[in-house]
Amino acid sequence: MYILIFALGGVIGSFLNVCIYRIPKEESIVFPPSHCIDCSHPLAWYDLVPIVSYLSLKGKCRYCGGVISPQYPIIEALNAIIYLFLYLHFGLSAEFVFYGIMASILIVVCLIDYYHQIIPDGIILLMFVLTVIYKASEYLIYGTPLFLRDPICGFLAGGLLFLAIAVISGGAMGGGDIKLIAVLGLILGLKKTLLNILLSFFIGAVVSIYLLASGRKGRKDAIPFGPFINIAFIITLFYGDMIINRYMQGMIP
Repeated sequence: MYILIFALGGVIGSFLNVCIYRIPKEESIVFPPSHCIDCSHPLAWYDLVPIVSYLSLKGKCRYCGGVISPQYPIIEALNAIIYLFLYLHFGLSAEFVFYGIMASILIVVCLIDYYHQIIPDGIILLMFVLTVIYKASEYLIYGTPLFLRDPICGFLAGGLLFLAIAVISGGAMGGGDIKLIAVLGLILGLKKTLLNILLSFFIGAVVSIYLLASGRKGRKDAIPFGPFINIAFIITLFYGDMIINRYMQGMIP
C-alpha cells in the first residue's frame, strides 16, 4: 500500500507541475496535453513517469535535448512523501483524501507565490468550497450545534488578524495571504490557526534573515509570505496537537 500511495502522490505531483506553469499564464491545465516547453513536442506516457523519467533522461528532453528543470522531480517527490505521511497519520480515510487534496493545492500556491508573488483567487475559492463541503459532511455525521464554532472562529481570527497587519503595515501583507490564512483557519480551528500564524512568522523570520545575510535578497526585495504559511500549516497539521498540549502543560516556555 505504501508504494501505491507514493506512486499516487508522484502522479498527482506531475500534474501539479502543469498547474504551477500554466495557471499564472491563465492557460488551460488540461489542453493542450503535456509537451516540452522548449520544442513544444508532445510528451509520451513514458516521458511522464514521475521521478523515473527525469532520472532516465538525465534531466533533458528526449526530443530536443533541452534542460528539464529539477523542480519537476522535486515536486513529484515532495507530494508523494506528503501523501505517505498523511497515510501514516490518517490511514485510508476521508481525512486522507481531504488533506491530500489540500496539501497538493498548497504546493501549487507555494510555487506560484514564490515565482510570481501572487495567490490566484480561483485557487483560494476552490480551497474554500472544498473545505465547506468537508466541514459540512463532518457536521452531518458527527456534529452538534457547536461543532462549526471552532472552524468559524479560526476563519475569522486568521483573516482579521492578517487584515489588521496589512492595514498597520501599509500593505506589507498581501490580499492573497489574508484569504489563504482565513481558509486555512476554517480547516484548523482557532487554536491551531494561531499556532499556524506563529510558526509562519517564525519560519519567515529565519528564512528572511538567511536570504538577507547571504545576499540573495536585499532589504527592498519582496519575499512572498505564502510559502511560510503553507509550511507552517503542514507542521501544524501533523504536530499541532502535540505542540499545543505541551505548551498548555508548561513543557514549552
